Amino acid sequence: MRDLFVAIVVFGLLPMALRRPQVGIYLWAWIGYHNPHRLAFGWARDFSWAMLIALVTFTSMLFSKEPKRIPWTRETVLLLIFLLWMCVTTYFAFYPELAWINFVKVFKVLLMTFVTLMVINNRERLNGLVWVICISLGFYGIKGGLFTISKGGVHRVQGPDGTFFGGNNEMALVLAMIIPLLAYLRLQEKRRWLQLGLGAAMMLSGIAAIGSQSRGGMLGLAAMGVFLWLKSRNKFMTALMIGTSVLIIGSIMPQAWYDRMNSIQSYEQDNSSLGRINAWWTAFHVAKGNITGGGFDMFRPATFARYAPEPERVHDVHSIYFEVMGEQGFIGFAMFMMLGLMTWMRCNRIMRICKRDPARKWAADLAAMVQVSMVGYATAGAFLGLGYFDLYYHLIAITVMTWILIHQEQAAPPAVEAVARPAGFTRRRARTAP
Repeated sequence: MRDLFVAIVVFGLLPMALRRPQVGIYLWAWIGYHNPHRLAFGWARDFSWAMLIALVTFTSMLFSKEPKRIPWTRETVLLLIFLLWMCVTTYFAFYPELAWINFVKVFKVLLMTFVTLMVINNRERLNGLVWVICISLGFYGIKGGLFTISKGGVHRVQGPDGTFFGGNNEMALVLAMIIPLLAYLRLQEKRRWLQLGLGAAMMLSGIAAIGSQSRGGMLGLAAMGVFLWLKSRNKFMTALMIGTSVLIIGSIMPQAWYDRMNSIQSYEQDNSSLGRINAWWTAFHVAKGNITGGGFDMFRPATFARYAPEPERVHDVHSIYFEVMGEQGFIGFAMFMMLGLMTWMRCNRIMRICKRDPARKWAADLAAMVQVSMVGYATAGAFLGLGYFDLYYHLIAITVMTWILIHQEQAAPPAVEAVARPAGFTRRRARTAP
């Protein structure tokens, strides 16, 4: 039944995507974030849904009469240069066959990011994209929150196998990033019942992130929560939601969870933490000794044997920073960091321009929540390896699209109002008596 459901949704919407390329972008986002095929058990699980949707979207763009331009800002130019640099690092990779496989995955992500920039060219489409992302990932937040409450936090919340966020650590990072986008939709929504639903989704996603039992995820969620309160319009309501979530978590989580979280303070005795630190030093030494880094998928036993302080302690890097540093070198790492800094600064400019303009306040709200989401990514990502996760690059694209839209709205000519004619005015002059 799940296979049939995915097929009905995709094949049912593909004809619309042929006429409207934005529908293809929505379908791509749904498949990429929700991964419904990974919840199936039959033929749909390994079918190339993303490729099919991408081909239809490209065809739709080819025949669409809409103008199709990439908005070239400093962020999009640097993103393109970063992609080209990854071509270079992959060519010189330690393990070329493995590196090219991973490069193709990242290339698809960034290619569709640029396509998104071309197609999502008005506010309605932008909000539609945010809704699709939130529905796709919010599903796991709601499901995971209910699961954590019903099971008393005994079991870990994880994502679907074979996805970017299949593990509990990655799931926690994703949920910390999605909560601010849910908050943005809640701010824009006028219907009371939907406001309440989005608020509940935010709380359940926070509970699910804690239910993942990820220590890095907990730190990211805490940092995100602080910034969410600082950036929110209604600080009392935000504090009430955060406080309620904390009370629920405190009442249901078992002692084993508290013991695991407290182990952060004694990382010197934790094998997992020591393994990560060893992998971080390995990444640093690889970047120091190779201008192009080690290329994708370089964290292998042979790499540790040559570059690690403790060669026998082979461990996944579990850090967006050291992942990019080791695989792309210091040059690629600098680009990665500059992308985040530029996006943050762009959000600041959007908020400064639009905060006091009622017609464009939506843009200030979105920019603020993008920043909060980036805080969650930057904090939790210090201990989790999702350096090439779609959502981070979509946040950059959303910021650029918001910047373009607010200037389009400012440049748009005001609507011409019909001028009322004075009473008694007629098209012809009345004849005067001789």
